[in-house]
Amino acid sequence: MAYQYQQPAPGGVDPQFLWGVFQRVDKDHSGHINSFELQSALSNGTWTPFNPETVRLMIGMFDRDNNGTINFQEFQSLWKYVTDWQNTFRSYDRDNSGAIDKNELKIALQSFGYRLSDRFYDILIRKFDRQGRGQVAFDDFIQCCVVMQTLTSAFRYHDTDQDGWIQISYEQFLTLVFSMKS
Repeated sequence: MAYQYQQPAPGGVDPQFLWGVFQRVDKDHSGHINSFELQSALSNGTWTPFNPETVRLMIGMFDRDNNGTINFQEFQSLWKYVTDWQNTFRSYDRDNSGAIDKNELKIALQSFGYRLSDRFYDILIRKFDRQGRGQVAFDDFIQCCVVMQTLTSAFRYHDTDQDGWIQISYEQFLTLVFSMKS
């Protein structure tokens, strides 16, 4: 059998390698990966399962045809996304503990352009620390950053004069919160 060259997947990963990974993750051999299959395939590096909310969030981000699953092409994009987040996470996990503490989270979010109070970082740690250790695991870090970005985009949409203040009705606020993909 002759080898046929294929373009590298996003992130420069060999598509045949990713196809093998995709087939191992696709337990029911449907050609699509659902959130349960994806959750069982993702690793925090701490022997804890990925947060189901983060998995649903990622499926929602890459599910182009809105069927609740991802196909191989969508999986390739998700793979690059997770790999990029892994690299980001490792660069801010300064003590190599496998988790991001409050100071590391503050440094990460400041590098993304956020200027928030220490009190707010305490809130983020409480919200995204599923193990109650004062740290945020890899999957929860992804969820935290995606939620922050989603809320920031929604806020900016309403901040028409870009002064950092918005005025919205209660129903607009509820719509903003409930329309988030997390």
